[in-house]
Amino acid sequence: MSCKQTKKRSNERARSHRRHINAGPLTGYLGYALRRAQVTAYADFISALQDVAISPGEFGVLTIIHHNPGLRPADVCSVLGILKPNFVAVLASLERRDLVERRHSQNDRRTLALHLTAAGSALLQRARRLQTEHEARMEKKLGARGRAQLLQLLNKLAESG
Repeated sequence: MSCKQTKKRSNERARSHRRHINAGPLTGYLGYALRRAQVTAYADFISALQDVAISPGEFGVLTIIHHNPGLRPADVCSVLGILKPNFVAVLASLERRDLVERRHSQNDRRTLALHLTAAGSALLQRARRLQTEHEARMEKKLGARGRAQLLQLLNKLAESG
C-alpha cells in the first residue's frame, strides 16, 4: 500500500470515529458561519501559497501595492483593515525579503511611498497563479452562481460596517 493510500485510510478512520457534536443554534449565527467558512478558505489558501511562502495578509499587501504603486503605508492599512502596529511587522518582513521597498514620494519628499521590487512583482505573479487555483477549488464547492452571490453578500456586509 502506498503512503498516499495509507494516509487516506487514516483520514477516513479519523472521520468515522468523530462524534457528532450538536452545535445548537451556532450554525444559524452569521458570525459563526462566517468564521467557519473563513477557516476553511484560509486553510486552503495557505496551503496553496506554501510554495511561494507568503501569508494571506502579505498577498493582500503585495496586491494592493501592485495595483497602487506609490501608496502610503497608512493607506494600505486602511484598505486592508490592518492595524498600523501589525502592518509594521508585515512591511518589515516584505522589505527583508526584497519584495517591497519604500521610496520618498514624488509629491511630498517627507512621505514614504511603497513599491514592489522586481522580485516582489515576480513572486506576486506566481502567487496569483496559485491563488487562481485556490479560487477554482472554492468555486467548485459553491458553483459559479453561488460564488457570485456569496461575494455580493459579503461585500454588502463589509460595506455596511
